[in-house]
Amino acid sequence: MRRYETIFILRPNLGEEEINTLIDNTNAIILKEGGTIINLDRWGLRKFAYPIKKESQGTYILCDFATEPAAVFEMERKFRIDDSVLKYMTVKLADDITEEKIEQAKIEITTRQAAKESEESTENDDSDDSNASDNE
Repeated sequence: MRRYETIFILRPNLGEEEINTLIDNTNAIILKEGGTIINLDRWGLRKFAYPIKKESQGTYILCDFATEPAAVFEMERKFRIDDSVLKYMTVKLADDITEEKIEQAKIEITTRQAAKESEESTENDDSDDSNASDNE
């Protein structure tokens, strides 16, 4: 099994249900080959530096996963067919990954996200405190 990271950009006019369906179909391809989803991150709607297929913005999805190369081939084939996918790119992160490394990567990502959330809440608390002292 190999570790990959795929980012795909979807049309901005897609509804939440259509986005979820596309993500579920992509995950099903990975899981069908015996793969594992390490992390799925929705970056949301972002503006492009230049138009892509006459669109000026798109919804970004980042998927970190471990699977066999056949699953990546099938996933990219479906992306090429689907008009709702504007662009995609897959990068191989590791040639060989074990179950232990997959679990370790999941723990690292969870820890990183928790630290980021606590940092953001601390920043919000600090800004609330400064606003309260300004009002006094």
